[in-house]
Amino acid sequence: MPTLDPLVDESLADVAVVALGGGHGLHASLAALRHVVRDLTAVVTVADNGGSSGRLRREFDVLPPGDLRMALAALCGDDEWGQTWARVLQHRFDGTGEMSGHVVGNLLIVGLWELLGDAVEGLAWVARLLGAQGRVLPMASSPMDITAVVAGLDPDHPEAVATVAGQAEVAATEGDVLGIELVPAGVTACPEAVTAVREADWVVLGPGSWYTSVIPHLVVPGLREAIRETSARVMVVLNLDAQPGETHGFAPEDHLAALLDHAPGLTLDTVLADPANVTDVSRLQRAAQACGATLILADIRRDDGSPRHDPMKLARAFAAVIRGGRVG
Repeated sequence: MPTLDPLVDESLADVAVVALGGGHGLHASLAALRHVVRDLTAVVTVADNGGSSGRLRREFDVLPPGDLRMALAALCGDDEWGQTWARVLQHRFDGTGEMSGHVVGNLLIVGLWELLGDAVEGLAWVARLLGAQGRVLPMASSPMDITAVVAGLDPDHPEAVATVAGQAEVAATEGDVLGIELVPAGVTACPEAVTAVREADWVVLGPGSWYTSVIPHLVVPGLREAIRETSARVMVVLNLDAQPGETHGFAPEDHLAALLDHAPGLTLDTVLADPANVTDVSRLQRAAQACGATLILADIRRDDGSPRHDPMKLARAFAAVIRGGRVG
């Protein structure tokens, strides 16, 4: 199995990388990748129906801005300007009034959308304000909802299946998610996102909430076809632990199987995993090889023991994988 060179290679700066996902998982990928490449694009899921994002989505009939905001915050620089704006963007109002729970960045994004009338242009202006090291695109041109087929919700009939609707509800389900669909079906992919995937050198899927942040990209028809047909190498970054609700009881190889269930025939180049979360290396290696991928094991976990990715460890792993891909 290949070993990783721990040094970030500056010659990789102009490699075009597209990272797909949402929430904290995509934030982790972007916070690492911005140390590795300059040509970086985030493609973000837009199905959130809870919290500040859900409220703004319902009130203004716009894309939910929360995951887009988190991606922008991850791309802020390490200098005082970047880190200050990252904190401002992520600030959530306290109190008990109408503003309670809203996030500054969500309001800024929706305000620009109202002024400019274009989601992609509005996000570009926020990125310029922040000095973001990359660009952020929605995965689709209009908001959508996630529905999941879930088993095990009825303890008296554990084999019975039911439909759970809504991203927040799917993420919190106590059953076993068998698969997802998007409503409306056949939603239109963001054209700029499709172009970015087709022109990329590398496409990165994960980490993140598997059924509500990662897999939705494979359910948008135009984006799924772009991922299948791109000449880019496709890397999957596995989570550091199974997620309560969505992937409870999943082994690492089960995550790969779920991807293929929603995008049959998808070919991967690399599967990146932390060895602390792999109990059967040979089984995961076989699952990766069945997708056409090489399994890379690397320490990418924070040293505090929490199931969170360390940005610089992950950056070194990305750099080593991308360097090896270019040589091979």
